Amino acid sequence: MTRFVRLAALGAAAALLVSGCSGGSTDDDKSGGETGRAQTSPEGSGGASDALPSSLTSQRLDWNRCKATAQASAPGSDWECSTLKVPLDWSKPDGEKIDLALIRTKARGEKRIGSLLFNFGGPGQSGLSTMPAYAATASLLRERYDLVSWDPRGVGASEGVRCRSDREIEAAESVDITPDTAAEETAFFEDAAGFGRGCEEDAGKLMAHVSTTDTARDMDLMRQVLGDRKTHYFGISYGTELGGVYAHLFPENVGRLVLDAVSDPSADTVGHAENQARGFQRALDAYLKATGQDPARGSQKIVNLLKRIDREPLSTSSDRKLTEALAFLGIILPLYSEDSWPTLTSALAAAEQGDGSELLALADGYNDRDPSGRYGTGTHSQRVISCLDDKQRPTVEQTRKLLTRFERVSPVFGAFMGWDTTGWCHDWPVAGQYETPEVSAPGAAPILVVGNTGDPATPYEGTRKMADELGEGVGVVLTWKGEGHGAYGSGSDCVDSTVNAYLLTGTVPRDGRVCS
Repeated sequence: MTRFVRLAALGAAAALLVSGCSGGSTDDDKSGGETGRAQTSPEGSGGASDALPSSLTSQRLDWNRCKATAQASAPGSDWECSTLKVPLDWSKPDGEKIDLALIRTKARGEKRIGSLLFNFGGPGQSGLSTMPAYAATASLLRERYDLVSWDPRGVGASEGVRCRSDREIEAAESVDITPDTAAEETAFFEDAAGFGRGCEEDAGKLMAHVSTTDTARDMDLMRQVLGDRKTHYFGISYGTELGGVYAHLFPENVGRLVLDAVSDPSADTVGHAENQARGFQRALDAYLKATGQDPARGSQKIVNLLKRIDREPLSTSSDRKLTEALAFLGIILPLYSEDSWPTLTSALAAAEQGDGSELLALADGYNDRDPSGRYGTGTHSQRVISCLDDKQRPTVEQTRKLLTRFERVSPVFGAFMGWDTTGWCHDWPVAGQYETPEVSAPGAAPILVVGNTGDPATPYEGTRKMADELGEGVGVVLTWKGEGHGAYGSGSDCVDSTVNAYLLTGTVPRDGRVCS
């Protein structure tokens, strides 16, 4: 996958996701089923976890007041944090251990089902920082679940990786991301290789053990230690891939799983890049139509602006310049949410007048850069995880052949996405594991797969493909005809009430239900 699908729930989209509130009401509990006993002992867990040593499965989590974020650690906060030990190498469960940082808030109601695990995507998004902010959206779910999230291995407080210093990150923003000359190509690939070397130097042997499969196995150990017989899970964006991989590995342990903003499991690296070029262009076209512009003319105007910025970066209100790379990110960020479209209008207008300040501020939000110049490390973790997952390594020759096709799909984003397929994991120190993730889960309980027709980062077409690959009777599709990244908590009472009924009462909707 390219960087964008894996950034979809990082700082940029996470801020947009948490702004919604979940609505709708649920019926009384009709499930009367096995998932209602999720807080019982972890005996009979099944799957690959059967043979795990008791030193892992009998861990007792020491929950204490959180220090992770201001919100979680505020006076009166009921958030708790703890640490789970997991094997560095899952092929050697008795070997070296690493720590995973967990966060939770307990269920409020008396009819507790168990834990509901959240992964907010990326990969690279910190559950410790995002979960407290997202809790308002998931407030109704807290009636019957402990809301639980974590920093996956290689992320944040769980052996997080830093591949570059802040100064090096800022310097790299001047690298041409759509190289036009031999010198620009050389700089582009030297920068990519240098990033990989920095990751290897910082992560060491962990770099070979941060895959999605590793994290899925961590999840099943987490289930056992939390005392849940089944795994109940809410995955967003990349979190849908993680949920699918988990269901494949542990189908008998699947409880109630929601996959929202679905990543297409049938697409390889190039396929994902093309999907996202199409998705972001589709979102841009919708924005242009909504603002009274012809999509073709409006797109060409933005292409011309980006070409001017490529030749001569724009001045800003600071001593930094708006480069082409930063301008791309500044345009992409507001496309995650229809509510942010006015911000994009203002930023583009300012840029047309020669002021790049507003697009730069948007790009900094996307890159998790604070006013003091400190950058978050989510993109570092993201790249380490995605390049371990993804086996495909397109060459520069292959990429050049793809560019025309990509630019037909998206005149604005095509070239950027095309070059990203070869630069993202260029000369990576560790080989990738698979062309596409395996998510088939025969025998698993029904999994709710939620897609938004206007999703820019994880285009809607991946929703049905995920459901099909999960298997007949497993994947159940819920469609929302909306805009922005993700559906739950985005303003649709139909979506929210359907998801809530599934998680809270076990009510599985009709496959193919549409919320408009």
